[in-house]
Amino acid sequence: MREKGNASEIRDIKLFLFDLDGTLYLGEQLYPFTKELLKEIRRQGKHYLFMTNNSSRGVDAYVAKMKRLGIESTEEDFITSVMATSAYVNKNYPGLKFYVAGTESFKKELRESGVNLTDEYSDDVQGVIQGFDTELTFKKLDDVSKLLTLKDIPFIAANPDYVCPTEYGFVPDCGSVCGMLKNATGKEPYYIGKPRPEMVYFAVDRIHSKDISVSIDNTMVVGDRMYTDIASGINAKAKTCLVLSGETTEEQAYSSDYKIDYILRDCGRILEVIK
Repeated sequence: MREKGNASEIRDIKLFLFDLDGTLYLGEQLYPFTKELLKEIRRQGKHYLFMTNNSSRGVDAYVAKMKRLGIESTEEDFITSVMATSAYVNKNYPGLKFYVAGTESFKKELRESGVNLTDEYSDDVQGVIQGFDTELTFKKLDDVSKLLTLKDIPFIAANPDYVCPTEYGFVPDCGSVCGMLKNATGKEPYYIGKPRPEMVYFAVDRIHSKDISVSIDNTMVVGDRMYTDIASGINAKAKTCLVLSGETTEEQAYSSDYKIDYILRDCGRILEVIK
């Protein structure tokens, strides 16, 4: 495949913000280079965080999954769209009662962060939050459609991704579910997570507080999706690296209007460069 950008410049990066599914693993399969790459970054005194739009899991579930895949991590290693969603809701709609359509893990983390939520339709609901719901039922779609049709209330979606990669292909993600809801109700959600820049800023601030040499200028967002991962890095003015191990094909990457700094086959190429 063609490679874009002078890959040797990646040696100057001090903070790597890695997407997960399609970048470091695929479904339940860890890519063969992932463990060594993460160890090498830490060995060099550099930093990484996992930055994911997948709102089907709370951060505790991600820590458990990484352990299952053979990678030790803590909650401090993650920046998630669930965190970003709870922060946005608590800042802009404190105390409002939200109907949440999402997984039990998603609801648990929102509840523990202080969001006032329910998963039952009622007349006193004041807003709707939609996540990537791997436990989706028609009842949830019916409840949300009714609320959005009958009320003029905030409609918030944790992430805009259309699909989530799997070992065999893709499944519909939060953005696709929101597309159905828009077709049914005419209501468009306010999307949180990538491609917005806030998750990148949050990540840089977290690491800068520990290592003042880290800045947006030596931070790189690494992911397999242009419209979320790469767009978030561009919007935050960080470096961007698109890997072709997940959703995006080589043809799509090179025909895109996105100003991508690096296009690589996968994160194994990053390991080759920095060693």
